Amino acid sequence: MNQTAERTQVLQKKSRVNYKSTKVMVQIAMLSAVAIVLMLFEFPLPFAPSFYKLDFSELPVVIGAFAIGPAAGVMIEAIKILLNFLVNGSTTAGVGEFANFLIGCAFVFPAALIYSRHKSKKNAAVGLAVGTVLMTVVGCFLNAYVLLPAYAAAFHWEISALIALGSAVNPAIQSLWGFILLAVAPFNLLKGILVSVITMLIYKKISLILKGNM
Repeated sequence: MNQTAERTQVLQKKSRVNYKSTKVMVQIAMLSAVAIVLMLFEFPLPFAPSFYKLDFSELPVVIGAFAIGPAAGVMIEAIKILLNFLVNGSTTAGVGEFANFLIGCAFVFPAALIYSRHKSKKNAAVGLAVGTVLMTVVGCFLNAYVLLPAYAAAFHWEISALIALGSAVNPAIQSLWGFILLAVAPFNLLKGILVSVITMLIYKKISLILKGNM
């Protein structure tokens, strides 16, 4: 009788684990799909060249990372980038997509890690602030040493041609690091701030839906 009860408990435990794993995978797939859709809606910014366009695809990534965990956020980010790569292709042989993955993770992972230590509104705000700063810093260096050289090579341009595009928008941009500091840094900073604010406004309601409490 005891063995039967123990076997039943083991089976029930396995069933709960399988259910939880399946639920997490469904949530990751759903949030990845939302991220892909949001990538379709891009907005140009007045201080950056036209190939820098703002989208809110990081929003479902952050929500997933907060609700499920930092690793889930990385998975959603990876799926988002991979699907976009498969659907739209790449002009940089995947280099740009990989750099964008790293920039996204620089925002999402530290934000979710800080929030997971103690799930409070204060920690969420601190995590998002840290993530925004890290995304801006990482974005600056990856643009300077990876993304912009990759784009220039893809279109057979000199870096000076990209700087000229920046100068056309903002005459103060006269060098590579002028481009980085006056176009790339504000772009990532603005994106991080907007995604953070929206996350703080809607996360509670969305998390209840994800946890099946609504």
